[in-house]
Amino acid sequence: MITPAGQECRFYYQNFHRGHSEQECRLIEQNRNSKAWQPKDCAKCPVPEILQANSSPDLVLEATIKEGFMGMNRRVEVKAFCSKHLIDVPQPHVGCPECAKEKPGLQELFGDID
Repeated sequence: MITPAGQECRFYYQNFHRGHSEQECRLIEQNRNSKAWQPKDCAKCPVPEILQANSSPDLVLEATIKEGFMGMNRRVEVKAFCSKHLIDVPQPHVGCPECAKEKPGLQELFGDID
């Protein structure tokens, strides 16, 4: 679905049909440690770019809304995890280094992994 920021994101949901007024980020709703989501958070969210760059079905994302002093500088922080290899993924845009080792041609993205 298209976010308020104009990007495609599978975690965003909206319903304005027949008087409904629902907007939610289902990724942030899953995280109980996050601040409440607001539609303006989509403007600086890295998740749509990550999903576009990496379509791995094994990539699990966790998003948290963080606030700075007095609620200023709201931002979305994203952590990634590979459910296949059970490791943290330091660069979610690129993907899991262990998955890259298994696929010919992807090792160039990571350089010498060994």
